[in-house]
Amino acid sequence: MATTLTNEDKLSLIGQHIKSIDFQIYSLELDLIEANALTQKDTEGIASLNARLEPLQAKRTALIAEQDSLTE
Repeated sequence: MATTLTNEDKLSLIGQHIKSIDFQIYSLELDLIEANALTQKDTEGIASLNARLEPLQAKRTALIAEQDSLTE
């Protein structure tokens, strides 16, 4: 199945996805700041937040690679 999107269209869409992931990452980072600010640390909660960050960072890296392949 061929796509009729231009490179500009694709780059714009990738940019939107990256921005969405950036919002998710930043939100989790804020959650980590809050969790670490507590005097009684919830180590399981902190570990869970860190575990949720890893796949988002992997997705962002993959999108950046795709973005780079379209701008070469």
